[in-house]
Formats: sequence, structure tokens, C-alpha cells
Amino acid sequence: MQDRYLTVSAINKYLKHKLDNDSNLFNVYLKGEVSNLKMHSTGHIYFSIKDETSKINAIMFSGNAKKLTFVPNDGDKVLVTGRISVYEATGSYQIYVSEMEKDGIGNLYLAYEKLKKDLAQEGLFDSKYKKKIPKYPERIGVITAREGAAVKDIISTIKRRYPICEVLLFPSLVQGDNAYKSIIASIDKAEEFNLDVLIIGRGGGSIEDLWNFNEEELARRIFACKVPTISAVGHEIDYTIADFVADMRAPTPTGAAEMAVPNLPDLINYMHNLKVRLNEAINTKVNYQRLYLESVKNSFVIKNPMIMFEAKKQGLDLLVEKLNKSIINNLNNAKHRLELLTSNHIIVNPYELYNDKQIYFNLLKEKLNSGILNNLNNAKHRLELLTSNHIIVNPSILYKDKQIYLDNLINKLELLNPLSSLKRGFSVTYKNNKLVKDINDINIDDELNIKISNGEIIAKVTNKKEEV
Repeated sequence: MQDRYLTVSAINKYLKHKLDNDSNLFNVYLKGEVSNLKMHSTGHIYFSIKDETSKINAIMFSGNAKKLTFVPNDGDKVLVTGRISVYEATGSYQIYVSEMEKDGIGNLYLAYEKLKKDLAQEGLFDSKYKKKIPKYPERIGVITAREGAAVKDIISTIKRRYPICEVLLFPSLVQGDNAYKSIIASIDKAEEFNLDVLIIGRGGGSIEDLWNFNEEELARRIFACKVPTISAVGHEIDYTIADFVADMRAPTPTGAAEMAVPNLPDLINYMHNLKVRLNEAINTKVNYQRLYLESVKNSFVIKNPMIMFEAKKQGLDLLVEKLNKSIINNLNNAKHRLELLTSNHIIVNPYELYNDKQIYFNLLKEKLNSGILNNLNNAKHRLELLTSNHIIVNPSILYKDKQIYLDNLINKLELLNPLSSLKRGFSVTYKNNKLVKDINDINIDDELNIKISNGEIIAKVTNKKEEV
């Protein structure tokens, strides 16, 4: 009878086998609220998913947890994908989660926010990098799908507002896997056509439809584009990464066309107003010049030109008279100076100057002769004094005195001679060719040169002792 009873392990194994082989439980999609969340040190996440009336245990292993784009917390509304199975040790069934995203936000939106934050921190959205859209473009490039409302709206708007502008279409994929690569290729192509403005966009759609305009590679290519760019993706409420890196963001493709070109009728009206203002300015200037001309024509000088001539003639006469007076004064002064020169006593009697110089010369001659005689007499007197001098008469006396004085000097020098001290056993010590006078001038291991009477000793300092 006991064979009919199963063990707990057997029933748990059976249930696990049944659940693991149920294809309906291989890939289950659940939504609910996170509760009892525990982050294990291994990286596994243990939690429950509950709704208003029920809950199920869940586990997400570290390999899948690393792929999360957010940090889960209790109370988060989530969408999970996984398989249902039984944990034999406890007999409880649970969902093994492979993917999880926030409900109402989604992974795409989280990835969008993360890329937006990263590019903003790099400065790709900064206004200092935005290129100015020219007011009057001659050639505009459009990157969008070949067929569709967006391209028709852009081209028709440009032709209606500014028909003199040339529009070049660069067809591109704008939806689907890797469509952003087609857009990048179109930007590369567009840069070869000397464009003034480049419009990049498409019509509205879901975040998935617009996702190619949120790709990082496309964002960086738009930022690096040499042509001023206008992003026109989706409707007014739609924002993509392309909108932030472009030089200008348009709410719609039609809005991009309106931003890219002026309205020709408005320009014509503006030019008409300029023409009116210019004509008014010209008329005002002409009238002013006409009045000025009339005032000149009616001036006293123009009507009586001879009066001005007479005034100039009178002024000339005054200048001529002043010049004549100046010439006469200069001639009279020169004549007076000449008279003074011709009446000079020296000029009239030049020999008197010679006689004065002759007298001065004779006086100098007498002084020279007298000086020579005085010098000769003085020399003769000094010679007589010398010949009568005791030393001159007996020069050997002077020699003996000098010899005694010289012997005394030699004895004193011999006492001061350092070689004499060396002969008595003294020595002189040098370090680096400098005399050592103080014990503090030398250090241990210094090399010394010791001078003695008949040679030199080279020694090395191993110790030193300072006397107190």
C-alpha cells in the first residue's frame, strides 16, 4: 500500500518536468509591480512580481541583470520576459526573467535619455557650435524618403515661398533596421554639392519608427556636417537626438522648409518699401542740395565777385609794400655794417697792428733770454754745492752706510723667510692649493699637500682634533 505514496522530491521533480516541457511557459510576458527586491552579492536579483490580487516569485541571473538599462526598485512598474519553472528545493514555482524594462517608458526611451545625457555632457548640443542658417539660400539639399508626404511638403513649400532657390533631393531610408546608415551616406553625398542648407527629416511615427534619428553614429555625423542643417523629424511633439545636434530644429518638415527660405512675396514687399524709402532719401538729398545751391547763387560774393577780387588785390598791395620795406631795411643795415668795417682803425692803419705784435714779440724775447740765464746760474750753483758735498768727496762712506743698512734688511728678510722655518722642522699645509689656517677648513678624507724644507708630502685626513 505504501508504494502508492510519492516523496516530496518526486512530486516536485514531476511538476518541474511538466512545466519545463510546456511550450506555453517557455516564453512568458508578464507585467506587474516589483516587491521584496534583493540584490545578491553574486549579481543575481531576487524579487516578486505582483498585481492587485496575486504575486509570483522571480529571479534574474547576473548575466541578464547586467543588460538592464535601469536600476530596479520596489514599487517599479515593469514588463518582464522569461520562462516559468519549479524550484525543486522549495517546491515553489517562479519566473526566470531574461529581460525587464519599465512599464510605460520602455528600453528605447531609456536608451534615448542616456544617449541624450551623454552627448549633452560632451557639448554636442551647445549653441556655440550651431552654424547660422543663411537668409537667402541659393541651393538647398533635402534628405528624406523618395516617396511620402514629407518630401512633397518640403519641396512644395520651398517652391511656393522662394521659387528662385534650387532644391536637390538625396533619397534615403528613414525607417527600418540600419536606415540611419543610409542617412549618413546621403549626408556624405550632399556635402559634395556646395549646398547652403541641408534639411534632414521624415514624417511622424512611433518612437520605434523614428528611432534611426536617435542613433549615436548619425548624431555625430550631423554634428560634424559642414553644411548648416535643419532637423525636421516627426510632428511638433516628437523630439529626437538629431533635433538637438542639428543647427536648427523644425517642428515639422513643412516648418523646416519655411525656416530654410524667406517668403518671396514678403521679400518683394520689403524691397518695395526699401525702394520707397530710398526714393524719399534721394529726394530729400536733392532738395537739400538744391536749397544749398540757391543759397550759394544768392550769396553776396557770387553776385559781386569783383568785391572779393578787390579785397584780395588790396591784401596783395599790403604784402608788396611790407616786402619792399623789409628789403630796404636789410640793405640799410648791411650798408651800416660795411661803413663800420671800412672806418675801423685797424683796417685804416694795418701797420699799427704789426707794430703792436712786434713790441709784444720783443718782450717775449727778453723774458726768454732772462729765463735761460737764470736757469744756467741756478744749475751752476747746484753743481758747486755737489762738488763740495762730503759724500761726493768721500763716496766710500756712503757705500759703507748702505752696506750696513742692506745687511740689516737681509737679516730681517731671512727671519721672515718661511723656508728658514721649514729648515727648523716646521711645515706648511695646503688644500686645493689654498693655505690651511683653520682646523675647520679641512674635513675627513680630504687630500692635503704638506710642504717641508726639502720636499712635499701628500696626505689624506683620517681624523682631526680641535684644540680648545
